[in-house]
Amino acid sequence: METLVAFLPYIQIVISILLIISILLQQTGSDLGGAFGGGDSGSVKYTRRGFEKTLFRASIVLGILFVLSALLSLTL
Repeated sequence: METLVAFLPYIQIVISILLIISILLQQTGSDLGGAFGGGDSGSVKYTRRGFEKTLFRASIVLGILFVLSALLSLTL
């Protein structure tokens, strides 16, 4: 148990860095014109495929792992 307590902050750092990277690599789908009322990208149906779908699922899993590790660090 003491080794888990010792390594938990490092595990959280690694998970958070991976989570940040997976979120930043995702395509936003909004362009600059959409910020000013231009661009009509909201009406187009868009499905994730391939690597983008993998990044999306990885970010969900990493987010869950980060929350679980934070709750674990609170209880220990």
